[in-house]
Amino acid sequence: MALNKLRQLDQNSAGVTLPKDDLRLEGILDENGEVEGEHHAHIRHVDEGKWIVELVEITFSEK
Repeated sequence: MALNKLRQLDQNSAGVTLPKDDLRLEGILDENGEVEGEHHAHIRHVDEGKWIVELVEITFSEK
């Protein structure tokens, strides 16, 4: 099991990194290992010490 350290991002949030190997398997990285395109994630706290991170597709409708 890989362990990732929580990091202070700003006054109101902390972050954790996602392994590039996993991101590559999801097709999120380009051939240079950089994030390709724009991606959004929904993070949900489900239990003590447990969160679910899900990629979501954001679409904007024109009025």
